[in-house]
Amino acid sequence: MTFDDLKHKTMKDQPDHTPNGEKGTGLHFLSSRCWCLAAAILGIICLGLLVTLIVLIMRLSQVSDLLKQHQANLTHQEIILEGQILAQQQAEKASQESEKELKEMIKNLTQKLDEKSKKQMELHHQNLNLQEALRKAANFSAVFADNCILTAFTICQKKANVVRAQG
Repeated sequence: MTFDDLKHKTMKDQPDHTPNGEKGTGLHFLSSRCWCLAAAILGIICLGLLVTLIVLIMRLSQVSDLLKQHQANLTHQEIILEGQILAQQQAEKASQESEKELKEMIKNLTQKLDEKSKKQMELHHQNLNLQEALRKAANFSAVFADNCILTAFTICQKKANVVRAQG
């Protein structure tokens, strides 16, 4: 059954006037121009709304895809950032360990240097004492040698005097 069949059938079945002379109500108003114009406008509005709905659904799909892409990018960036933070923490830890080792090495080297400085100072004092002893010994030797020479000279003179006296 088509719209035209319905229109013709209802127009034939419905009288134009009621028994008391008023205009009848029924489906005969469907054939009026106002109704056709209103139906056409409503059809165009529905078609426009349908097209708008399709465009909005497509845009919503694009926005959804973009959101998924951005979410994936953010997740990837978070993973990279977490890796960088972990690497930085490990580098910091290694740096702290190296710093501790260097401080320990510096402490040990400082102790060794202090010990060597003390030994060197002791050796320097010993050297000064030996130099003083050598100087004293040299002075003593010179005095002893002078005394020996003087004593030998005196002995020689006495012998010479004895030899002169005998001779």
